[in-house]
Amino acid sequence: MGYLERLLGENEAVVFKTRQHWIVIIGSVLFNSLLFLIILGAAVSLTGLTQNWSILLLLFLIYPGWKLILDIANWWNEVYVVTNRRVIQLEGIFNKHSIDSSLEKVNDVVLDQSVLGRLLDYGRIEILTASEAGRNIFHRVARPVLFKTTMLNQKAEMEQGGEFPARAKAPTEADIPRMISELDELRKKGLITAEEFEREKAQLLEKLGK
Repeated sequence: MGYLERLLGENEAVVFKTRQHWIVIIGSVLFNSLLFLIILGAAVSLTGLTQNWSILLLLFLIYPGWKLILDIANWWNEVYVVTNRRVIQLEGIFNKHSIDSSLEKVNDVVLDQSVLGRLLDYGRIEILTASEAGRNIFHRVARPVLFKTTMLNQKAEMEQGGEFPARAKAPTEADIPRMISELDELRKKGLITAEEFEREKAQLLEKLGK
């Protein structure tokens, strides 16, 4: 059982999970990979001249390699989760840190997307709550429209049901047409663009075809 699963309460289940978009890590990947290759090339080129310099340069390979692995691990371990009860922000490789926003205390959700964010499908999510924290902000979240609609749908279902469902599950084939219809309503109201609607619709239809 993973760390996230151990955080879940009785009758609580993960409905949607995402991370920050890969755009936040691509700079580190390119820089450290390039630095690694430059040092490796220099070490190889000096092999025939002086072995001591070659060995020293090979030792310098540890830094970009370690930094690359660390940055990717940190990115991978920072997740944003919607359950049937709350929104969870979980981060940390060994030392874990989590922030929860109870769905029943969520007052509003603000989604901001730049032009590039709409093209690459990432955005800024701000959750306004009635708790002491006031708000939680997630930057450059991947698939933000689906994140927002899933959270609002779970909040609505929880309020209509009065109690938490026995065990919420990921969207089933029967749920997908309803979710597409809800996305279409958001499009008609101008809350999401036609491009965002088509993208999220395609992702849901992919699940339907599995």
